Amino acid sequence: MTILPREFYSKDTVEVAKNLLGKKIIRKIGKHEISGIISETEAYRHKDDPASHAFNKITERNKVMFEQVGFAYVYFTYGMHYCFNIVAKTPKKEAGAVLIRAIVPEKGIEIMQKNRGNVNFNNISNGPAKLAQALNITKEHYGMDLTVKSKLYISEGIKPKKIVASQRIGITKATDKLWNFKITI
Repeated sequence: MTILPREFYSKDTVEVAKNLLGKKIIRKIGKHEISGIISETEAYRHKDDPASHAFNKITERNKVMFEQVGFAYVYFTYGMHYCFNIVAKTPKKEAGAVLIRAIVPEKGIEIMQKNRGNVNFNNISNGPAKLAQALNITKEHYGMDLTVKSKLYISEGIKPKKIVASQRIGITKATDKLWNFKITI
């Protein structure tokens, strides 16, 4: 299993969002390892993307989006959910991140179900908040280097057969950008 290197994330954010499809998220909790195949992503850039957290300025919440690629950007939303992103951008862009919207559970399914309140398999990680809850990703993971073997990292996975692009979900700005990407496994 090869961990994705930092260079993987040092490309256009939209390209990285597509390239992450089929890759594997590995999460270690104590002696347990849980994992899943990334099946849905969304790209968020900087000055050309009014829907991005990085659009206006650097804040305490988004500052990691302006820093080195390959790090986790985890934020709290609606006062109840965490969402997991990976910083990805070309050296010419100031900021960018890819929201991981869904995974297909692979290993540690029982742990993911327990983390989610014993929901059925099809409902474990089919949304960004569900995914973070299933993998127990919290603010503790903000700024974590995902290019080294640790409690959370991304590795090679499978090669997608077909990628479908559509509008990003739950935004009201920049709805013309087809930066939501999905595969079926």
